[in-house]
Amino acid sequence: MRFSIDEYSQRFKMSKEMIHSRMRNKRLNYIIENGTTYIIVPRSTIENEEQPQSPKVQQAPQIPQTPPALATTQKKTTVATIIELYQKENRQLKERIKMLEEKIDKLINDKEQMLIDERHRIERLYANKDEQLKSILELLNTKMLSAQNTAVQNTTVHDVGIEEYGYESGRLVELKRYLKSIELPSEERKQIKRRFALAFGNDVRVIQQNGEFFLDFSKYDYSDLLNA
Repeated sequence: MRFSIDEYSQRFKMSKEMIHSRMRNKRLNYIIENGTTYIIVPRSTIENEEQPQSPKVQQAPQIPQTPPALATTQKKTTVATIIELYQKENRQLKERIKMLEEKIDKLINDKEQMLIDERHRIERLYANKDEQLKSILELLNTKMLSAQNTAVQNTTVHDVGIEEYGYESGRLVELKRYLKSIELPSEERKQIKRRFALAFGNDVRVIQQNGEFFLDFSKYDYSDLLNA
């Protein structure tokens, strides 16, 4: 047979606290159906309680009954003990939760700091790249403006006699001799030579043989490089 907790308490004269205690200690069999707890009691146990006691049982020495006041004190002590155990478990659980929260906060802070450091590193990297790109663009703009100004001011190269050499005969002219032939001041010749040296390797017009620069006026316009 099965009884609800209230029915079992009334039937067997037992407090609900004691019933729950015995259920926790596995001393009572119970089931839960649709949210209601039922205590399973063998039918033989109920029948034995309902049968009248034999003379031997009646003649057996009676166990001294616990005074009602003492029974109440024991019941209160049991309830207080259970409450104290619950409170102790709750304190322990709260401490564990607090420790876990502290660990989680530390992990989050460490992760956030790592992300911040990585962001700053990337920002510095891009800032350096931006500065390099700006410098390159400024240099290119300066060269383009210089070339445009030179083209406007000098539409033709100095028209003077030139000495030609054998490499693809009739086309190459040595820069050093050309500059001397147009009678430029020494400082201006040095500036033009430095300009050719900087352009060498990046400008197809600049030709070098045996450490000397040569000009090919039949193919290229050197106005921007020769303008003093």
